[in-house]
Amino acid sequence: MAVLINLPANLGYWALALFVGVETMGIPVPGETALIAASLLAAQGKLDIVFVIAIAAGAAIIGDNFGFVVGRKLGRRVVEWEGGPYPEKRRELLDRGQVFFDRHGGKAVFLGRWVAGLRITAAWLAGINKMPWRRFFFWNALGGIAWATTVGLTVTSWAARPRAPSARSAWARSGSAPRSCSATRCTRSCGAGGA
Repeated sequence: MAVLINLPANLGYWALALFVGVETMGIPVPGETALIAASLLAAQGKLDIVFVIAIAAGAAIIGDNFGFVVGRKLGRRVVEWEGGPYPEKRRELLDRGQVFFDRHGGKAVFLGRWVAGLRITAAWLAGINKMPWRRFFFWNALGGIAWATTVGLTVTSWAARPRAPSARSAWARSGSAPRSCSATRCTRSCGAGGA
């Protein structure tokens, strides 16, 4: 996400909103990667994590609502189109999808936020399968906020964790680095003559 890293902070927020929003509309771009990159920048103090989470959640909710409308208005017509391959199979899948979304639509929309392929298609599928918009909006908003918060805070806390010194640097400071000598080559204070 060099785009985010090399932009001034105010443009980094716009890039985050663009990537997350477009991804959740149903176009495969690296939205979650943008959230991870923005969260790392927040850990470095270059962006504010509160804004990163709020912008990512808002863009995800708006993008998904756009995808939902597209799925509701165009999705069934495209999937049921007789000109494509396997029209019977597609109709059968639509019928199964309808039953699934009637039973598990909220869970699919909420949990799909953490699954790459489903994050891109969940809104379209909810629209195609005629999930009621209010129900979709509730689970989508809840999922968008939870996703942005968990990813943002997990990445930020990971980046800010205290790091233990490496074994090599600890040995170098203590003067007790392992010595390696062989008959042909000696290193560190073994002397020139070998072991």
